[in-house]
Amino acid sequence: MEIPVLALNDVKLKVEDKEILRGVNLTINKGELHAILGPNGAGKSTLASLIMGINGLSEPTSGEIIFKDKLINGLSIYERARLGLTLAWQEPARFEGLTIEDYLKISGKNNPDLDIDKCLEAVGLDPKVYLKRFVDESLSGGERKRVELASILAMKPDFAVLDEIDSGIDFTSIEDFQGVLQEMKNDGITILMITHNEKLLSSADRASLLCNGKVIKTSDPETIKKQFEECKVCEVLDFEQKETHKEEG
Repeated sequence: MEIPVLALNDVKLKVEDKEILRGVNLTINKGELHAILGPNGAGKSTLASLIMGINGLSEPTSGEIIFKDKLINGLSIYERARLGLTLAWQEPARFEGLTIEDYLKISGKNNPDLDIDKCLEAVGLDPKVYLKRFVDESLSGGERKRVELASILAMKPDFAVLDEIDSGIDFTSIEDFQGVLQEMKNDGITILMITHNEKLLSSADRASLLCNGKVIKTSDPETIKKQFEECKVCEVLDFEQKETHKEEG
């Protein structure tokens, strides 16, 4: 029997009278890589923020967020981190003034098996080149994202939320990124991957489609990919209908 490590039960979120999440039901099993796919504006990043308790979103308007059988509604990001939750942002934190080596040491301070060189090599960065570089504006966006992924490997949390970490990344091939995901799984990290990239779905054990603030289906990656294509077609048709009504008005 699968063991859910994270469960969202009828989670709703309203911000300034606007419904962002409209009754999300989702379970993530221990040790799995679960992908969330959806169009722009579906609520994917908001969902990630709510799970982590950041950007002023520590508690849903209604519903429950359960992590390791514990209700985490209202807990701070630090309290959630102590439980084993961590997040990689679309735009990674820069920690200006720290060397990459120091940043990874801080990330992995509670990991007795920390191997900084291995963490960097896993994300395609040469330790000889990057250990003494600073986490600052001199790093490209792709390099910063690789460093962010290396920090998760260093931290070795129980659960990682990857919020469109692949967006704009300069990996030479999709296989590189899939290799990092596999490295995380090998370390026992449960992963929730929020993405626009349909190619990455093949790495997932299961996937869910988020549209208009609701999970409309959870299934195998190929099924979700096909339904996502249908969802995008519906989105275009809906936009065209709205534009037609504007012109008629």
